Amino acid sequence: MLFEMAIGNMTFRIQDNSNDELKNIAAALNKIAEDLQKIILASGYITAYYPYQNLIQSTFVLDNDFVLLNFNNEVPLTLKYKPDTIVNTDFGKLIDQQSKDLWNGILDELDKNSNYTTSLQLFFITGDNHLMQSFCTVSRLLYSDEIIVSSVSTILEDMRDINDRLSGSKIRKHNEVTAVQNLHDYILSHLDEPLPTLHSLAQMFAVEEHILKNGFRTFLKTSVYNFYQEERLKRAHLMIRQTSVSLKEIAYLNGFKVYLNFYKAFKKRFGYNPSDISRPDENL
Repeated sequence: MLFEMAIGNMTFRIQDNSNDELKNIAAALNKIAEDLQKIILASGYITAYYPYQNLIQSTFVLDNDFVLLNFNNEVPLTLKYKPDTIVNTDFGKLIDQQSKDLWNGILDELDKNSNYTTSLQLFFITGDNHLMQSFCTVSRLLYSDEIIVSSVSTILEDMRDINDRLSGSKIRKHNEVTAVQNLHDYILSHLDEPLPTLHSLAQMFAVEEHILKNGFRTFLKTSVYNFYQEERLKRAHLMIRQTSVSLKEIAYLNGFKVYLNFYKAFKKRFGYNPSDISRPDENL
């Protein structure tokens, strides 16, 4: 609950719990979120979620003996090595002593299980003898003995200046800000349904169409439809990774009545097919 509030989600609520003590804590947190949301709206702002991107910054390709065969352009730039000085090098020589035990444990697991994959924090030694902390995923390629180590970062889009840019905007009246907030929350809670027309949405929230259209672009730097499309594709991606529900069912649960439309939108957004994603066991 606190994490949701920290990223700007004041609409999240904890459901009642049978345990009396937890129920009281949940009620108190729900009340805090509700009060904060009212204060923010009264001040002429909306609580927009922070868009994020997962970026693969550095990729290492290792052979079955964990020797560095290849890497992308980011590796020498980030680690400050000349490419020819680290190619064909034992990958373990690039990480600090405090990461060696973790890395050795991964080597054992990779030897025992060809399908083993994990994520962990490693400390690299840069070419100028500094330590660089990096969150990495390690896995073996399908149909190959080669191993991939990818450094991954989650980047929050900087939205600190969004409300600052509203000084010359007409989206300042309390009812107008509330309408934009309500539309934002409505979309997130109805991702499994077709998006009504802007005219219908304006009637639903009792404002003029241009208030919703301009307000959404001002606060979220995107259109109403693009926000709806992005959020349901992100949720579909998460469902594919974490469940064994069929792809057609996932498409339907995220508002795509025709699977081909989902397939095309998904590939355009992520650059790969829904079926390319590794999935959990069928009983999950």
